[in-house]
Amino acid sequence: MIKFAETVLNGLAMGSVYALIALGFVVIFKASGVMNFAHGSLLLFGGYVVARLHDGIGFIPAVLVGATLAAALAGLVQLLAARGLRGAEVHTLTILTIGVDVLLNTELNRRVGADYLTMGDPWGAEVMRFGGITVADARIAGIAVAVAVIGAFFAAFRWSRWGLSMRAAAADPEAAPLMGIRLERVRLIAWCVAGALAAVAAVFLAAFPAPGLDRTTGQIALTAFPAAILGGMDSAVGALVGSLVIGLTTAMAAGYQGQLSALGSGIPDVAPYLVMVLVLLVRPNGLFGSKELTRV
Repeated sequence: MIKFAETVLNGLAMGSVYALIALGFVVIFKASGVMNFAHGSLLLFGGYVVARLHDGIGFIPAVLVGATLAAALAGLVQLLAARGLRGAEVHTLTILTIGVDVLLNTELNRRVGADYLTMGDPWGAEVMRFGGITVADARIAGIAVAVAVIGAFFAAFRWSRWGLSMRAAAADPEAAPLMGIRLERVRLIAWCVAGALAAVAAVFLAAFPAPGLDRTTGQIALTAFPAAILGGMDSAVGALVGSLVIGLTTAMAAGYQGQLSALGSGIPDVAPYLVMVLVLLVRPNGLFGSKELTRV
C-alpha cells in the first residue's frame, strides 16, 4: 500500500511537470495551428541557461532569466517563420520546427556534452517522510509550482485580453481580424508563453531524483506530447488531464516493472504512447478535443 501511494504521488508530480510542457504544445496549436516539434529544444535551452547562471546570480533569478530567454527564443522562431514563410501552409511551418529542433539540439548537445548540469535548486536531495511514504522535496515543490503557474495561465486565458483574443482567434481565425484582433501578436505571445513554461518544466525534470540536466533532457518533452494528444490538441483542460494520466501511467509502469516483465524491460517508455493509441481508437479527437464540423 505504501509503495502504491508513493507511486501515485510521484506520478502526480511528474504529471504536473508534463502539464507545463503539454500546455506549451496546446497554446501554440490553438494560436497558430502548428505542432511545435522544437519544444524539446526550447526546454533544454531554458534549463541550460538556469544551470549556467545559478551559481552567479542565484536560483530564482536564474529561473526568471532562463524563462525569459526561452520565451524570447520561442518568439524569435515564430517571427522568423511568420516573416519568412508568410502565407505558407500550416504543415510547412510544422516541418520548419523540426529543422529548428535539429539546429538547437546540435548546438546545445555540443555545449552540454556528456556532463550532468546541476540546477542549483534549494531542495537538493532532501526527502519528506509522512505515514511511511517517502517523496523527494523537489517533487512536492514541482506540484506546488505547477499548480501556481497553471492556475495563473488559466486565469490569464479566461480573463485577460490576450486570452479573449486567443479564444476568438481559435474559434474563427478568419473573422477574428475583422473584429480588430491582431493574430500575429496573439501567436507571438502564445509562443513566448510556451517557451517560458518549458523552461520552468526543465528545472523540475532535472531536479532530484534525476541526476541533473543532460543532453537527453529535452527528449522528455516527447513524453508530454502524447499527453497533449490524449487530452485534445485544442484543449488546455485536456492537456492538464492528459498529463496527469500520462504521469500516473509512466509511474505505475516504472514502479511495477517487475510484475510487467513479460511485456519487456522498456514498458515505462512505451506506456504513454500505448495509452494514447487506446484512447484515440475510441475518441479520435482526444478526451476533450472538439470535433471539426464541415458543411457541404
